[in-house]
Amino acid sequence: MNGAGTATTRLRFFEPAAFAGVWKRETTLFKRYWRSTTFSSIVEPTIYLLAFGFGFGALISQVAGFRYIEFLGTGIVATAVLFSSVFAGMFNTFVRRVYQHTYEAILAAPVDVHELVTAEAAWTATKAGVYGCAPMLVAVAFGLDLSWGMLLVPLIGFLTGLGFTLFGMWVSAIVPAIDSFSYVNSAVLTPLFLVAGTFFPIDQLPSWAQGLAQLNPLYHCVELVRDAVFGLQPLDDLYHAGALAVFALLMWVLAVRYLRRRLID
Repeated sequence: MNGAGTATTRLRFFEPAAFAGVWKRETTLFKRYWRSTTFSSIVEPTIYLLAFGFGFGALISQVAGFRYIEFLGTGIVATAVLFSSVFAGMFNTFVRRVYQHTYEAILAAPVDVHELVTAEAAWTATKAGVYGCAPMLVAVAFGLDLSWGMLLVPLIGFLTGLGFTLFGMWVSAIVPAIDSFSYVNSAVLTPLFLVAGTFFPIDQLPSWAQGLAQLNPLYHCVELVRDAVFGLQPLDDLYHAGALAVFALLMWVLAVRYLRRRLID
């Protein structure tokens, strides 16, 4: 049964044609608006990098054994991924559902809610994985040494962006109005990126705060990126990747369930 209530014969839980249709729409929109979306997704994290890197970098020579610009340049990747994924998940989903009624049109085709959610989240996560590389490349220009592990950074950004895009989509289905996103931004997102090991090591925090950091997906992204750039730690990195995968799976379940209620039930 698709979103319009028309009986259809489904051969697979995920139909490739449904994904292709959603991605075709997304790529068409991206070709029109890529300049503005790319600018906003890359410039803000880069400003953080330059401001904190040269500001604190002038006062702090090394952090956790790295030059501060190297420590910050790898950590700020997570911030770029967060900004380019979660806001798209929240605002784009809300606008398309409430104001543009885009999803009503898509679900009138043989596309189910779980396919729509997965395809849109995968598209946004793909962009987030690419945008997340921008601060790292800026750091390279200021002395961060190149390494083969950097090739893993887009994949880490994709996995992290997938979870946060789905988080944003879930939030968009439970808030009463678009103005409510300001509460999420202030009470959830800001603490997440401040206490993720981006600007300072979390081992300097009290023990209870270090324990809470283990529940922060952005912390796991930061650790994976740093290990990819400076040297992989297989067991630790498997743990961090597993935490991100569990987060993405949980957010997928919540996003599909609550958006289905909004769009169909």
